[in-house]
Amino acid sequence: MVVALALIPEAIAFSIIAGVDPKVGLYASFCNAVVIAFTGGRPGMISAATGAMALLMVLLVKEHGLQYLLAATVLSGVLQIVAGVLKLGALMRFVSRSVITGFVNALAFLIFLAQLPELTNVSWVVYAMTAAGLAIVYGLPYITKAVPSPLITIVVLTAVSMALHLDIRTVGSLGALPDSLPFFLLPDVPLNLQTLKIIFPYAVTLAVVGLLESMMTASIVDDLTDTNSNKNRECMGQGVANIASGFIGGMAGCAMIGQSVINVKSGGRGRLSALAAGVFLLLMVVFLGPWVSQIPMAALVAVMIMVSIGTFNWDSIRKLREHPPSSSLVMIATVAVTVSTHDLAKGVFVGVLLSGIFFAHKVGKVLRVDRSIDDQGLVRTYGIVGQVFFASSETFIAAFDFKEVVSKVHIDVSRAHFWDITAVSALDKVVLKFKREGTEVEVTGLNEASATLVDRFAIHDKPGTVEQLMH
Repeated sequence: MVVALALIPEAIAFSIIAGVDPKVGLYASFCNAVVIAFTGGRPGMISAATGAMALLMVLLVKEHGLQYLLAATVLSGVLQIVAGVLKLGALMRFVSRSVITGFVNALAFLIFLAQLPELTNVSWVVYAMTAAGLAIVYGLPYITKAVPSPLITIVVLTAVSMALHLDIRTVGSLGALPDSLPFFLLPDVPLNLQTLKIIFPYAVTLAVVGLLESMMTASIVDDLTDTNSNKNRECMGQGVANIASGFIGGMAGCAMIGQSVINVKSGGRGRLSALAAGVFLLLMVVFLGPWVSQIPMAALVAVMIMVSIGTFNWDSIRKLREHPPSSSLVMIATVAVTVSTHDLAKGVFVGVLLSGIFFAHKVGKVLRVDRSIDDQGLVRTYGIVGQVFFASSETFIAAFDFKEVVSKVHIDVSRAHFWDITAVSALDKVVLKFKREGTEVEVTGLNEASATLVDRFAIHDKPGTVEQLMH
């Protein structure tokens, strides 16, 4: 019930952002929460209309209207199912812990910043109500945990507002609530190639951002509940939910970190919690609309401030100096880009990119070349230890002395691994440079994977290669 109440103002606000009627966001939130309860891969996670998705729809709605948005929503669902079938959820293993921490902290910032419009240019009554709400949220658990404190906060502040006839913003101030249940409809668009050209770019973006946010949220809920989720099933579940949403007049949605945290911390850990949230949402806005519209925004602001404080990983600040500088920089960059652009996808992309660069740099430095020579001074042996790939290839080449006067060079790679064609090219350069100096070269110890790569792409062992280069 707490999650359902928290979903209402956000669904309405996201509908306004996207430029559509409030019921589009409310129907989407209902449909996503209910469907994902059955099809999702992460029990206890809440899916609904989100701000990140709403921002992607603005131009499509402005230029082509609601019906094209519904068609794009259905297509994005189809693409997400394809992603699940192709097991793209496994790509989450390439997202580092620093990126996830930055993602969480950025979301905490965004959740808090989203509440500021409700706290600016308002009367002292709003501040008093918000403070009272925070007092109940944090104080009630010391007395009893039988009922979630956010729910009591909403009920008490609504009762006070109605009893005292306070002149403050309420849920009803955001827009009219729907007065009927959703029904099945087909998007009213021409079924031709032109329509596909219009909606496909938006559908791809919605699918990618939706899956990215859902996968990250699933990882966070995994940590909160100390359980594992099925990422590929979650991809397909989100797809089914969005297809269903498009066919009942709802916009595309995905997992919501704020509401998922509320759900888990209120005790909702199973699929029933997501189902109940969606059903309660629909029942409240359709049948209890006049009552729901009286909920003061100050009550919901208090709940969302609690969510932002609880979501932020405070331990990450305390350990900034303890963690490696590269990890801290990845976390800070993810937060900075996400908060400045209000785009979760860009923030995560920058974080993953930096993680990859730092990892390649770190692994590239872990390459050692041992040198030894026989008693007669005629055979020089180079022992390669470590990983040879694009980031370490220059170091590999620089380790050899091509002008040394020896009759034979033995390159032992039994403790090395060649990962890519850049590494093979580096080996080619080394061997060919020695041969041009008239030195015999022997390469030994290639493991099976490296040998396969070298046999396929190397040129140093091809007949006539040295003669062609010298010519």
